Amino acid sequence: MDTPSPSSRTRWLGSRQQWFERLALWGGAVAVALAAILFAKASDAAFALFRRIYDASPWWPLLLTPAVFGLLAWLTHGALKPTRGSGIPQVIAALDKPDADFRQRNLSLPVSAGKLGLTVLALMGGASVGREGPTVHVGASLMYVIGRALGFRDPRHAGHFLLAGGAAGIAAAFNTPLAGVVFAIEELSGRLEHRFSGALLTAVIVGGVVSLGLLGNYTYFGRVDVALPLGMGWLAVLLCGVVGGLAGGVFSRVVLAAMDGRPRWLGRARAARPVLFAAACGLLLALLGLVFGAGAFGTGYEQARGLVQGQALVGHEFGLMKLAANLVSYIAGIPGGLFSPALAVGAGIGHNLAALLPGVDPSAVVLLGMCAYLTGVTQAPLTSAVISMELTDNTDMLLPILAAVLLARAVSSLVCRQPIYRALAQRLLDVMPAAPVQAPAAPPARPDA
Repeated sequence: MDTPSPSSRTRWLGSRQQWFERLALWGGAVAVALAAILFAKASDAAFALFRRIYDASPWWPLLLTPAVFGLLAWLTHGALKPTRGSGIPQVIAALDKPDADFRQRNLSLPVSAGKLGLTVLALMGGASVGREGPTVHVGASLMYVIGRALGFRDPRHAGHFLLAGGAAGIAAAFNTPLAGVVFAIEELSGRLEHRFSGALLTAVIVGGVVSLGLLGNYTYFGRVDVALPLGMGWLAVLLCGVVGGLAGGVFSRVVLAAMDGRPRWLGRARAARPVLFAAACGLLLALLGLVFGAGAFGTGYEQARGLVQGQALVGHEFGLMKLAANLVSYIAGIPGGLFSPALAVGAGIGHNLAALLPGVDPSAVVLLGMCAYLTGVTQAPLTSAVISMELTDNTDMLLPILAAVLLARAVSSLVCRQPIYRALAQRLLDVMPAAPVQAPAAPPARPDA
């Protein structure tokens, strides 16, 4: 047997630089997982405090929620402006534009800490926002800072750290490692370098193992043992795919229009009085909560879990009401994500459609509505399918879920041509100052003949 040459052993094992990058990524994944757990605990505690205030009197949010929304708008008007929204567009823009100044403004440690703290404050005010998008932002930010601190300042290496941090963030937030990988490929980058795929996967696994060790082997919505037989049951796929995709596409289009200042009166009010505008959005949310109950506030996790488990805690108005709550929370311009609230809206839509399909397991229809609406909002069908399956520990619904998300993607794209995160990322890039044009160098003087 031939003895492998030193060069072949080096190629197989990787260079010292490659191993240093891998170790840095693994260490960063541990930091991201710990930050995600801290974020989750703080978010739960903040919303629990809000619920105690709401339970004392449902009138208190009429004061608390507008005050918190206005405060957040004021706090995010200067250096903390990159903490607004879900944070995923900032990560996508940083991957698309390898500009050191842009990345520093959007992914610095102050921005990361501000994103975490201000999203917690938003939940303490009852905002209908999620923490998963902000976790992606925080994860990418931590990885980027760690990579730069360890000497990985090259744009290509920085992109590796950003991608791995975002993937580890979504994996740790939902306890869905496979969804983290798919999310990085489909949503964050749209492509994956073959040589980096192993390091990305390992970073996600490390983050998942840390989360598993500290929180235990849990399923986000609990195990759901449902199946959808051929025949009448597959009518649910058609209904959920069309309705979920349509509703998600409308939501995305309205959000993008609001970000662009349409209609004009909304754009003028948002630009002229951002703090007052945010407070008004908070008041609308508080009024929704006063009329429809506590489901208007927070991530919607408790209500969505009840619907998925077949133990409805809400009525048939929940889906549309939660969609409106998410809309006013997001256009207020405060920190907070879309993932968890979108799952809640989708669960509510599925709950409504289940009433039209007697004889079909309602939990199966709720699950289809959940993944279809999430696809309609994000236009990321594979991510939505994998997240939905991992959240419920259900593989029996694989084919119906895939059919529903692909249909939802097609319907959503008819309403909103560009995926919401990509569109928001492009808006961030469009307002970047143009790079100065360098004058061409003067030709060298000709020597005298």
